[in-house]
Amino acid sequence: MRLKVYQTVLDQAMVPLAYVANVDKAKKVVDACYAGGLRSFEFTNRGIGAHKVFDALAEHCRANYPDLYLGIGSVVDPGTASLYIQLGAAFIVGPTIDEDVVKVCHRRKVAWMPGCFTPSEIARAEGLGAEIVKLFPGNAVAPGFISAYRGPSPQTTIMVTGGVTAERSNLERWFGEGAAAVGMGSQLIKNDWIKAGEFGKMEALARETLAMIREIRGRE
Repeated sequence: MRLKVYQTVLDQAMVPLAYVANVDKAKKVVDACYAGGLRSFEFTNRGIGAHKVFDALAEHCRANYPDLYLGIGSVVDPGTASLYIQLGAAFIVGPTIDEDVVKVCHRRKVAWMPGCFTPSEIARAEGLGAEIVKLFPGNAVAPGFISAYRGPSPQTTIMVTGGVTAERSNLERWFGEGAAAVGMGSQLIKNDWIKAGEFGKMEALARETLAMIREIRGRE
């Protein structure tokens, strides 16, 4: 399954991510993202009882969206990775590199996308088997970093998270530099919309952003 996860991320080039404490609202967020065309979702491991929300969300996705890959983010230790894999996580994302997390993911054939910030961290992650590395935090990366790094390492596949917005100029920057995908959180899944129950706006923004990314990348 991990190969399908990687391919979905690369095909759509956009992964929505959020932590929503309320189960019903979390389901509606995923519903909106799916209706907007997205086929992956990163639920972030934040807050007490996050695994309980994820468990309900995973069951919801299995019942309604068999082609949606639900993953977990903010994973920093192997115990947490094992827990979420047992609950059905299709991929594991971390803010940093943890070799014990890598072992768990590889043993269970689950996609692993570690957070990196420096050339040495990217090289280390790839040496541990990372197919896609998460450049994080993106808003702290100097312009031109991705293109400069991929000059001598064109095989490196980077997903930028942090500082990504739905504005064309922002997306053109990342994809223009050579990013393979972006992770988008609060700029897509807005707290005000969740509180107001305006999930239709979220769906529309997801659809518009996907279309913009396809246009920027020159794909139909």
